[in-house]
Amino acid sequence: MPVLRLENAVTTLLQALWPLFALIIAGYALRRWQFPGEAFWPEAERLNYFILFPALLFNSLATAPLENPALPQLALAVFCALGASWLGLLLLRRLRGWPAARFGAFSQGILRFNTYLGLAAIGSLHGQPGLVLAALLLALMVPTVNVLSVWSLSADRGVSARGLLLPVLKNPLILACLAGVLVNLSGLGLPGGSDRLLGLLAAASLPLGLLCVGAALRPQELRGEKAALTWNCALRLLAMPALAFAVARLLQLPPLESSVLILFFALPTAPTAYVLTRQLGGDSHLMAGIITLQTLLAAASLPLVMSLLSH
Repeated sequence: MPVLRLENAVTTLLQALWPLFALIIAGYALRRWQFPGEAFWPEAERLNYFILFPALLFNSLATAPLENPALPQLALAVFCALGASWLGLLLLRRLRGWPAARFGAFSQGILRFNTYLGLAAIGSLHGQPGLVLAALLLALMVPTVNVLSVWSLSADRGVSARGLLLPVLKNPLILACLAGVLVNLSGLGLPGGSDRLLGLLAAASLPLGLLCVGAALRPQELRGEKAALTWNCALRLLAMPALAFAVARLLQLPPLESSVLILFFALPTAPTAYVLTRQLGGDSHLMAGIITLQTLLAAASLPLVMSLLSH
């Protein structure tokens, strides 16, 4: 690629991504300044998780063109990349002898992804076609990653099939994706202005979600565990997108599908991993450090990864 085209691509990426990280920083600053109050942020996260974000996913899938011939390849790519990552984590656990409390934190640091940041970045870079693919990816990745996360945190004491599947079946994001696909297949569409209502709810989701991501950052948790935080961040932010790139090349995915897949595997881990880690008795201090450092470093790694892709 000529130098001028590369520079233009990098400039476009930075212009698309810096407002997202500006919202994350704003969320951190607002919580630190206790505005609008400490009680606001948990409730804002609940509103987004149960109403606004499902509205975005439902709206994207209800009218999406599902006849894309690359979708089976994209699904195969997702499971190949996740499967290879999971096998690598199991091998590391066997070699290092990690208890479930640490293995669960490391696993979530590698496998989970910040959905709000991902959809905001894809929407900025690829518009509605990218959001449709991202919503389909979520329908595949969220249940798989949730099951693996619960198992990894419970590996020392065992977990029942009900304990693994119930959180997935109750997940509002999964339910919204399934409902959107069913409405799409039914041919009913979104009549009577319901598409406009869902669009308004969806428009509020990503800015609020990014503010909540910033509010959840815990820089004080970065003390100690420097080696563990460093290698976990390197694997998530650099090795995982490299793996996704290799899988996309191997399966010959089209450019848009490849870009969306790689971007999802380049995202920092999900802030909600901290809640699950605490609930299941994992190392919450380590998990908070991983979330915070990955989110901060992603401001540099995401533009780097996407600019290399554009090359």
